[in-house]
Amino acid sequence: MNQSPAVQNTEAATDAEPTLLEQMGGLSGLVSSTLPILVLIPVNNRLGLLPALAAALGVALVIAIVRMVRKENMQPAVSGVIGVAIGAGIAWYTGDAKGYFLYGIWVSLLFGIVFLLSIASRWPAVGVIWRGINGEDMSWRKNKIALRMYDLATGAWAVVFFSRFFVQNNLYNQDATNTLAAVKLIMGWPLTGLVTLLTVWAVRRANAAQEEAQSHG
Repeated sequence: MNQSPAVQNTEAATDAEPTLLEQMGGLSGLVSSTLPILVLIPVNNRLGLLPALAAALGVALVIAIVRMVRKENMQPAVSGVIGVAIGAGIAWYTGDAKGYFLYGIWVSLLFGIVFLLSIASRWPAVGVIWRGINGEDMSWRKNKIALRMYDLATGAWAVVFFSRFFVQNNLYNQDATNTLAAVKLIMGWPLTGLVTLLTVWAVRRANAAQEEAQSHG
């Protein structure tokens, strides 16, 4: 039986949702991203900086190899290895384990600024990324409701990025390395999961607004 265009669009939007989760690496990607930090701090406290950095990088490489053997999405693993390598390089250069977190702190600020500017320019990053991933056009920018929904989701991500920067940078300046590691984990995937739920809701509202506009067009 033929389905109406609205039903087909709704199903397409629903099918698109896992794409974002896949880009995040799925549940295994969320869990494995925390392991290098969980290894870094205790090894640093017991054995020192260089063994800690070697252990963190080794864990990231093992995760990448496991994902490759299991033929899983390699993007999160590769990004993880690169991120750990950059963090380890900064920590080695500064001679302090807290340097491991410096890269992530400033990347959060950069993303926060980019997402905020994208709202101001009426090209909200969440809309551009979501539609781009799914190979769709940018006609949603002409729909006030859809644009507002993507602005909301983009603004939520900007808040997350800025909060990560200000909280973690403050702990970094206080030399509170152990607390910084714990806070990074707390403000990592758990917070990402919450804002992703908001993003999915906003995208559904944006899709519904687009469908309604097209049905009346």
